Amino acid sequence: MHYNRPIVLSIAGFDPSGGAGLLADIKTIEQHHCLGMGVISALTVQTENQFISVEWLSAKKIMEQLKPLLKVYEVNVFKIGIIESLDTLLKVATFIKKTNPNAKIVWDTVLSATAGKKFFNELNKEKLNKILKLIYLITPNANEVKLLAGIDNEKKAAIELAKHCKVLLKGGHTKRKGIDTLYDGITVSEIKPHIKRLHPKHGTGCILSSAITCSVAKNKDSLFILCTKAKLYVESIMATNRNLLAYHVQ
Repeated sequence: MHYNRPIVLSIAGFDPSGGAGLLADIKTIEQHHCLGMGVISALTVQTENQFISVEWLSAKKIMEQLKPLLKVYEVNVFKIGIIESLDTLLKVATFIKKTNPNAKIVWDTVLSATAGKKFFNELNKEKLNKILKLIYLITPNANEVKLLAGIDNEKKAAIELAKHCKVLLKGGHTKRKGIDTLYDGITVSEIKPHIKRLHPKHGTGCILSSAITCSVAKNKDSLFILCTKAKLYVESIMATNRNLLAYHVQ
């Protein structure tokens, strides 16, 4: 079935507040003039500032949701958010690439909730490397990139992971706050903030990765330009109000 807009499919958790996860992804996707589709990877109980609990969906349940969509629709780009484990992620990513070898996957490497809830209990390096070879881009913050690489220096950790896939190291948890850095395996490029007066928002990591995924689906520009445009979008929604939930439509 063909549509004039590219389809962007998000595999993410359901956040009832709509600030993060699947609902935030769909808001972002539609604002980028793509057709948004979603598959649930987890059911969470949370608000904009409190994470209460999570119920994970197995790889089997995730793939059961994916199969009918991929039979009917042409989907070339995927965003993956919270997911139970590396085992689950490997099975899902492998399924996507077997179904569509040319698919590009953006993984928002959420290892814990902002409120402190940790998700991944183990990070097997061999398994992680297998996953990264299936991934187009990961978007970790400084804490996540160090955990994933097992290196206690975010720059060295990003360089190590960039041997397997492209890495956008977010600057929110670094000394150079607000400056993101793209490692594409060859070059290292900084993306500086453009709006100075911003208000913290719930789900900015989800929104950024979804915005990048949309740009990948629509554009032939360099990844650096696409990530820069996505950062501008996140900054624009962070400036919409003083509360933790962003307005996507002004």
